[in-house]
Amino acid sequence: MSSSSDVYDRVPTLSGARQPEVATLPVSRIRGYALPDGEFVDLYADGDRWTTDPVPGAELVAEGWLLPGLVDAHTHPGAEELGAPLDDEILRDDLRAHVAAGVTLIRAPGLAGEPPEWFGRDDATPRAQHAGEWIAQPGQFFEGWGRRPDRAELPAIAAAQAARTGWAKIVIDWRFGDDVVPVAILREAVARVHEVGGRLAVHSQHAEGGAVAVEAGVDSIEHGMCLDPALLARMAEQGTALTPTLSGITSSLARHRAGPDSPAKDWYVSGAEAHGRLTAAAVEAGVTVLAGTDSRPHGRIGDEIRALVTAGVPAHEALAAASWTARSYLGLPGLADGAPADAVVFDADPRADLSQLDRPRAVVLRGRRVPVG
Repeated sequence: MSSSSDVYDRVPTLSGARQPEVATLPVSRIRGYALPDGEFVDLYADGDRWTTDPVPGAELVAEGWLLPGLVDAHTHPGAEELGAPLDDEILRDDLRAHVAAGVTLIRAPGLAGEPPEWFGRDDATPRAQHAGEWIAQPGQFFEGWGRRPDRAELPAIAAAQAARTGWAKIVIDWRFGDDVVPVAILREAVARVHEVGGRLAVHSQHAEGGAVAVEAGVDSIEHGMCLDPALLARMAEQGTALTPTLSGITSSLARHRAGPDSPAKDWYVSGAEAHGRLTAAAVEAGVTVLAGTDSRPHGRIGDEIRALVTAGVPAHEALAAASWTARSYLGLPGLADGAPADAVVFDADPRADLSQLDRPRAVVLRGRRVPVG
C-alpha cells in the first residue's frame, strides 16, 4: 500500500492536460479551529503542502472551522445511466459537484471505463483513488459494466488491477439467490492483491457474502447490508473497513416496501431496516467506517453524514468517516505541516450544526481556493 507522499507525488497536476475553465484565487492561507482536535491553527499553502511558516503573497481566503477536505469513499462518477460508457464531460461535471460539496478526495470502487489521464489530477476536481472496472461473476452485475471472468481467474485479474491503481473491486454477491464467490477464491484474491501492494474492496449485500468477505480478510466491504453483527469485532481486529452507503440504501426502502411480496423483497426490506443499527454498531465496535454516497446526483456527502448521525453514530465520528478517518485509511494526512494542501472551511462547527455541510465557506484544493458558488 502506498504511503501518503507516494500517493500525491505520483499524481501531480499535468501541465499538458486540458484544465477546466475555472478561475482560482492566489495561494491560500486559512485559519481557525481544525478538526478533529479543534485546536486553532494558521496554515499556509506552500505549493501543494500545508505549512505553519508564513508564505509571502499568501491570501487569507477563509476563517472558521477547518476540516482536511471531505472524502466520498464510494462514488461512481462519469456515467448517467446504468451500463452507459464513461463520458469525459459527465465525469468532469460529477467531480465538480463533489468539490462544491467540500469533497477534495474520492475513492471510486468501480468505474464505467478507464478514466482519462487528468482524472484525479487537475486543479478543479478532487484527488482520486479508483479500482478500475468492476470485477463480477458471469451472469451477475449490470449489463454493459464490468468484467466477468471465470471464478478461477478472479485473483489474477484483481491483482493486475490493484498493481495498476492500488485498488481492485470484486462483486462477490448480487441478486437474491445468486451464488457467492467461494471463500477460497476470495482468500487467494486478497493474498495476490496484497502481494502487489494493493487493496481489495468487495460489493456485498447478503449475509453469506459478508461472512465470506470477513473470513477472507478483504480490505473493505462496500454496502455490507445483512452483515452479521457478530463479525464486527473480527473486522475491527483485522482492519476490514465498512462503507455502508447508508443514505442510498435507506432512501430506497419505501420503494421496496411498496413492491410485491417475495423472498427478495423480504431480504431487502429487513436488511435495509437494520442497516443503520448495523452501521452504528460497527462504529461502536471500532470498525473503520467510511462515508460513501453511491448515488446520483453527485456531491451529496452531507446526506450520508446526516444519515450516519440519524442512525446513532455520534456527529464527531460521522464527520470522521467523511474526512480525517477516511483520509487516514486511504493513506493521506490531515491538517498538518507537510500534508496535502486541501481543506473545507465552515462558518460554524459542523458537528453541532450539520446544516453547515450544505454551505461550505471555502474549499481549498491543491493549495488554491476553488470557487464553488
